[in-house]
Amino acid sequence: MDWINIIQNTCKALTGVDAAYFALAAIGLNVQFGYTGLLNFGQAAFMACGAYGIGMTSKYFGIGMWWGIPIGMGFVIVLALLVGIPTLRLRADYLAIVTIALAEMVRLIVRSVRFKQYFGGSDGINGFSLQFRELSPFDPGVQYGIKPFQYSGYTVWTLLIGWALVAIFATLVFMLMRSPWGRVIKAIREDEDAVRSLGKSVYSYKMQSLIIGGLIGMFSGVIFALDRGSVQPDNYSRDVTFYILTALVLGGVAKVSGSIVGSMLFWGIFVFSDNFLRELTKDGPLRIFGVTVMQKIQVGAINYMLIGVGLMLLMTFRPQGIFGNRKEMALDAR
Repeated sequence: MDWINIIQNTCKALTGVDAAYFALAAIGLNVQFGYTGLLNFGQAAFMACGAYGIGMTSKYFGIGMWWGIPIGMGFVIVLALLVGIPTLRLRADYLAIVTIALAEMVRLIVRSVRFKQYFGGSDGINGFSLQFRELSPFDPGVQYGIKPFQYSGYTVWTLLIGWALVAIFATLVFMLMRSPWGRVIKAIREDEDAVRSLGKSVYSYKMQSLIIGGLIGMFSGVIFALDRGSVQPDNYSRDVTFYILTALVLGGVAKVSGSIVGSMLFWGIFVFSDNFLRELTKDGPLRIFGVTVMQKIQVGAINYMLIGVGLMLLMTFRPQGIFGNRKEMALDAR
């Protein structure tokens, strides 16, 4: 068992690009779910808006990658309106159902043959991040840092931008939730009928929350795409939203710090578990009393299964997460 390698990979995952883009997506989901009580299960669709926005503009339209950000924001607003107009006046579970369908619809549209000239089909969009890489002040051929926190120059640049965006949006959400707007949002989560009786437009505030959370999630998709240098439709499946929700619940809902710490812990636990299971099966199938319980090709599936079990245990024994308040988890789905 190579414990040194396992610990190094785990430590690296705690502050890696995956943790950064998950933190951004979780902050956006926290605005919707944690503070407003909106059951959005389609955050992956908003992430795809940002990723495909920069990919399309650079690869197919030739107008520069950065134009993809306002285009992606436009996509987010349109999707939020399409989802929110028919559902935000109804019970919370209707929004959950529609957003699950939305994430799957977006994924199927961008991977379809009919729209391949715009979205690249199942092959996705590749080779569009050169403009971003050219801005890097770091030498791509040099390894920066010390083990286990050692990265190439390009990865350091992506990490710097990713965590800077996390800090910016975390600060903005922190300040926003202490403003009069934020107090109304939290009041809607507790009792929207009481807020409505005070003359506030609950529907309007919910729509604003859905759009703001979606826009933050869009930047998560941008960082993910820039890091990979490509956009693949299956990277934005509905499963991604549930992993982000797991990270949010792990850290604590309705807490900005919970979104960030939860994302870091999620990837730390995920990488530790994956590396540990692969070490167990490195020399052949894992056998207990002569019975094969796990083969090397089953490691990935078992790791995801353990995440699911962990989420169930978390929701049972500490649903508020690490920093959260148990009362914040009480949703009124009327």
